Amino acid sequence: MGTGVRVLPYGDRALLVEVEDASAVAGVRRALEAGPLPGQRELVPAASTVLVLLDRPPTDLDIATLRRLPAAAAGPEATAAPVTLPVVWDGPDLAEVAGLLGRAVPDLVVALTEVEFTVAFSGFAPGFGYLTGLPAELQVPRRTTPRTRVPAGSVALAGPYAGVYPRASPGGWQLVGRTDAVLFDVDREPPALLAPGARVRFRGVG
Repeated sequence: MGTGVRVLPYGDRALLVEVEDASAVAGVRRALEAGPLPGQRELVPAASTVLVLLDRPPTDLDIATLRRLPAAAAGPEATAAPVTLPVVWDGPDLAEVAGLLGRAVPDLVVALTEVEFTVAFSGFAPGFGYLTGLPAELQVPRRTTPRTRVPAGSVALAGPYAGVYPRASPGGWQLVGRTDAVLFDVDREPPALLAPGARVRFRGVG
């Protein structure tokens, strides 16, 4: 991996791997899924880090192993079929986003349904997956003024990411649609519909 990689103690049973970007995060995650450390219990990827949770105190050998992991894993991300989310494209920011991108609304909708996203990491709220794969020509900034309440199921864009709000909450992303898919259910295994590494597609309905 690159010289910018750092491995830091995180409590008494975890190590934090700091890398350069989301691509390197995916490489670390996939390498540790294929060849876990002894006693590895869970991986928590984020925008530029991977938290490695163990059932024991970490050792110098663990740190050395993590520093030698490849920055990117070879081969396809996953063989499982993509998660398809039904989306009604009627978000309150849809027309404004289309204007920012210099597109007609129908053209923007078609473009978004053609993208295959990948869940890079989870965060913000249980079940919220940060979806990467959005082409540069479809990227828009966050809203200058966040909303105090975004409805559950809102499909949104912000910078290089797309995402779906699993529950009602404040938020500053651009809302372009909505889905009735259940993103998080404590009675489901696994509870989160969009796990890191999963591929995701939007399918227009309504």
